[in-house]
Amino acid sequence: MTGHPRAAAAALAALTLAACSPRPAADKTEPAPDAPTPTPAAPPAAQSATVGGDGSPIQLSPLTAADREANPLEGELGCGFSAGGPGPLLIAMGVVGSRDPAFGLVKVGDYVERVAAPGGFDGMLKGATFSGRGKTVTIAVTGPARGGGESPPSPATLTYDRADGARRVIEGEWTCGP
Repeated sequence: MTGHPRAAAAALAALTLAACSPRPAADKTEPAPDAPTPTPAAPPAAQSATVGGDGSPIQLSPLTAADREANPLEGELGCGFSAGGPGPLLIAMGVVGSRDPAFGLVKVGDYVERVAAPGGFDGMLKGATFSGRGKTVTIAVTGPARGGGESPPSPATLTYDRADGARRVIEGEWTCGP
């Protein structure tokens, strides 16, 4: 700025005043520079959010072939709960006609956890309640089997209850058989 020193001071004062003034209403739609990143859309209707407990989420992950190899299950026949993902969220094996428990696996985050349900394979056919260290996992069959064949899937819910009172419910399918 070349010119009169008073003009320069007046221009500087006007700029400073403009910078400190509230923005016009049209600018209010822009987020503040430190505004939080928008959150993703809500989970599909088939899955509830974690409710209760200490507020930390219950994140169930699909079991992989490597998970199953590293944590072998004994039994003649098995059941599995799937929710449309790349793998089952729970698998279990039991002996037919046995009163010995059926043993299963569920993966919470990256950690594979063992669970057990009474009644062997037969005790799992119409759903089961599995328990393990600090958790209960209940499979409830909610309708008749769909499709044919030896092991048609049935609609079901998986309810994961954590010892601190947290709960998560996931809709999917329960399939039992060879």
